[in-house]
Amino acid sequence: MAARNEIDAPPEEFRIAVAQLKAATLRPEVFSEDMPAPQRIAPFSSALTADVSVAGEEVGGGRLVVLYDPAGNDAWQGCFRCVAYARADIDPEMVADPLLSAVGWTWLTEALGAHGAEYLAPSGTVTKVASESFGTMDGEDPSAEIEVRASWSPLGSLTAHVEAWGDLLCTAAGLPPLPAGVVPIPSRRGQRTR
Repeated sequence: MAARNEIDAPPEEFRIAVAQLKAATLRPEVFSEDMPAPQRIAPFSSALTADVSVAGEEVGGGRLVVLYDPAGNDAWQGCFRCVAYARADIDPEMVADPLLSAVGWTWLTEALGAHGAEYLAPSGTVTKVASESFGTMDGEDPSAEIEVRASWSPLGSLTAHVEAWGDLLCTAAGLPPLPAGVVPIPSRRGQRTR
């Protein structure tokens, strides 16, 4: 399939989807840029990577890959599939909360709903990881992370799905939601300040 990407021009439907992907407006805390997409999962793909920074400190990040198979995929229930990853530092005490995984999944579904991003066949995992140092590293503070890995088949414009992914990144990183009616100032996509 990798050779197909190199030989065939992307179909119009995929080119429109990539334009919608790039048209998304993300919060100013989200620094996003294109990244190489996997070449063997689907005939055509595009991907973004992002970091969430607050006061110059990175507090989370993730990736979003859009897959396209013009022939369709029964498991996807369509031709497109979004594959998302979000990671954020959390308070180590939160790892013990038995509801954290379910809450992490609702961050995704609520973000999709808030943006009117309709979808089919959602699937994914939420992982919480705690680290404690020992031996010569004994003085380091405990740390913890939450990871949301998900995929879904988008319906309609991809712009809403990308914006929902951006909100997932911010929610996982502990940023408060924007008040109703407030539109984020576009982020500086691809203009890293580091």
